[in-house]
Amino acid sequence: MVEAYDCTECKESLYGKKYILKDEGPYCIKCYESLFSHNCEVCKKLIGCTSKDLSFSDRHWHSECFLCMKCNRSLVDRPFATKEDIPICTDCYSNEYSSKCYACLKTIMPGSKKMEHKGNSWHENCFTCNRCQQPIGTRNFVQKDANNYCLPCYEKQFALQCVHCKKPITTGGVNYRDQPWHKECFVCIGCKQQLVNQRFTSRDDFAYCLDCFCNLFAKKCAYCTNPISGKLLPAHEIDQQESDNPHF
Repeated sequence: MVEAYDCTECKESLYGKKYILKDEGPYCIKCYESLFSHNCEVCKKLIGCTSKDLSFSDRHWHSECFLCMKCNRSLVDRPFATKEDIPICTDCYSNEYSSKCYACLKTIMPGSKKMEHKGNSWHENCFTCNRCQQPIGTRNFVQKDANNYCLPCYEKQFALQCVHCKKPITTGGVNYRDQPWHKECFVCIGCKQQLVNQRFTSRDDFAYCLDCFCNLFAKKCAYCTNPISGKLLPAHEIDQQESDNPHF
């Protein structure tokens, strides 16, 4: 005697009929489609068991309905992008919405890596140093006259060198007697305190804060032995200069 084999939902016999197993339970085609099949996003019709169900972001299409909204080409087995949750082939998306590379003027394809700075976009390999022509990537750089430079190239080509330490001045400095200094290098020869934003004087081409100058060179009072500074000491001012700011 043959064991009964009925649909899990409607209980009708499946003997001699097509059926589908789900969670180890047999379903007749009608019940399966009613319970588990989806409606197509485009035509709104049921995607039956004999049709291919294409899904994306919890939405479903017949394979023949899964088309680019712009050119109506099939998106089956094709790369695509979405605009307002509507699928578009990458060609149409690029033509309509993608950024153009500031360097080569070609479209930056969806999904490819791009670099952005001050409202402009580049392909990753097009965002290069104007001097060495190497991709800058995520390294620090300086923009000068609308051109981008990696820091080593900028320092070689443009940065002033500190008269004291001989290293490039990249983030600002001071100018004293027409010579560039790092702020941290322009110090009193006596106490090594920075002289930026304070009055100082000089002797034999060396800069001194007023306290050190008075202690070292000013005449001493015969009575109290303190330096006599009065208004005899000249005080110089320095110009602070800023270089192009690096981008981090």
